[in-house]
Amino acid sequence: MSNKKKIRVAIVDDHQLFRNGLKFIINSEPDIEVVIEASNGKEFLFYLENYHPDVVLMDINMPEMDGVETTRQALLKHPDLHILILSMYSDVEYYNTMIDLGVKGFILKDIDNNELTDAIRKVYAGGNYFSQELLLKLIKHKPENAGLELTKREKEVLELICKGYSNQQISEELFISQRTVERHRSSLLYKTNSKNSVSLVVFSIKNSLVKI
Repeated sequence: MSNKKKIRVAIVDDHQLFRNGLKFIINSEPDIEVVIEASNGKEFLFYLENYHPDVVLMDINMPEMDGVETTRQALLKHPDLHILILSMYSDVEYYNTMIDLGVKGFILKDIDNNELTDAIRKVYAGGNYFSQELLLKLIKHKPENAGLELTKREKEVLELICKGYSNQQISEELFISQRTVERHRSSLLYKTNSKNSVSLVVFSIKNSLVKI
């Protein structure tokens, strides 16, 4: 039996049947386990003081405390927490707020098993993840790009960021140091006026800097 550390996951959603389904899928994987199950934000923040999840699957609309306020408070206390939003199509009004707060991506609630576990592993590794349908909904706006110029290397790094690669994975793919990757990432954030990697992905696809 492998002694490799499992990815510790929290599920925050007010529907018990839905939580049970996610928990069954996740706990069936050899490298992932559910360590927190909460029906609202207050309950999750209470458990967060004693348990330390690597990835949080966060619903937006919940009683007591919604996903927006829960995410804000959780990331204030634990900035390195990897939060994935469990989304419905109708949640689009919250997307920009959640991106600005620093979530790692959005997945649809009717996501299939393989995509769910792939998303968890990607954000745990330091990447980000968007369900394709949600990404298309996010970028249905006029382009903001006005003559933005990127170097060849910045374009290569940007393409891999948009694929959800972590700094380490980009470093290995392009045969450059992680420090160099971080320098290019910082330059890209500055040039696009993006707050974080997730907002950088949205900006890049919206402005056809990369193709999906």
